[in-house]
Amino acid sequence: MEPIIKMAGINKEFKVLKRREGIKGSIRDLFSRDYQILKAVNDVTIDIMPGEMVGYLGPNGAGKSTTIKMMTGVLEPTSGEILVNGRVPYENRTRNAQDIGVVFGQRSQLWWALPVIESFRILKEIYQISDRDFKDNLEYYDALVGASELYHKPVRQMSLGQRTLCDILAAFLHNPGIVFMDEPTIGLDVSMKSKIRELVGRLNKEKGTTIILTTHDMGDVDALCKRIVIIDKGRMIYDNDIEHLRSYFGAYRTIRIQFDRHAEDLDNEVLKQQALEAEEWLSVEFPRSESIAVSMEEKWIQILINEEEVHMMDVVNCIQKQRRIADMNLQEISTERVIRKIYEGGIV
Repeated sequence: MEPIIKMAGINKEFKVLKRREGIKGSIRDLFSRDYQILKAVNDVTIDIMPGEMVGYLGPNGAGKSTTIKMMTGVLEPTSGEILVNGRVPYENRTRNAQDIGVVFGQRSQLWWALPVIESFRILKEIYQISDRDFKDNLEYYDALVGASELYHKPVRQMSLGQRTLCDILAAFLHNPGIVFMDEPTIGLDVSMKSKIRELVGRLNKEKGTTIILTTHDMGDVDALCKRIVIIDKGRMIYDNDIEHLRSYFGAYRTIRIQFDRHAEDLDNEVLKQQALEAEEWLSVEFPRSESIAVSMEEKWIQILINEEEVHMMDVVNCIQKQRRIADMNLQEISTERVIRKIYEGGIV
């Protein structure tokens, strides 16, 4: 089976004017030829197979949006080869657009003043969807999430969750081979996030649609993606399944500690001071270790350790020598912490 998206050695560079400060500098910039080359994407190579759901992750400014724009044909790469559905997207923008769908968490493709069903009918004409496929998809959506209750409601009267739900349905209306989803659950409450994740998972499984998901919500990644690609400063630093990532950091554990029985009533400054003291005690006991990180979260002092280098009980004993522990629990490292650690300089 051939990849539905194939990128080999993709680079994207932008020529940016070096701007000067002040009014005089702005006037000089009008005649300046002093440019610098900004490398937004640096030698990215990815093969994505039909039906895959891939989490495309990275901090702000990492190059995610630039890569997505090249996949959709909006931007042309500076160098490298890119094929989407066997076509070069920037050379076949119209044909490529017919075979993809896009969901932006903070933007809508629905018409603000019109009922949802009218937006769907406009999209039907734009994408030249047959009457049969249109009818089948509306019935399918109704069976899936009871969408018919929203069809005659103007978009402006919808909640954010309802609008996001309808935007996702609109992106799948023309049965695209690929759907790009950018922060689809941003701003939603826990209940609606769960509903959206279930909907996306079913659409991927039942329609066989390839989905590229960019998000900062690790709950979306854990719930939906088996494979993740991580990009940072334009360069791809990880491409593998999510379980492999967790297993790489499998030796990491988080010890959560409270020194006071009623820590939830303590001032944050007091808790912060306790965390600083714990960090100082551990730095004295393990002076050369870089495998211990102390932080504070929700009234708990959190100590992240790598048990391949530092034993958990040694850390606990060190703390207990200085102060009595009132409560303690142990947590496996989460996907969110793994990603955060990679961003902060962890090696995969």
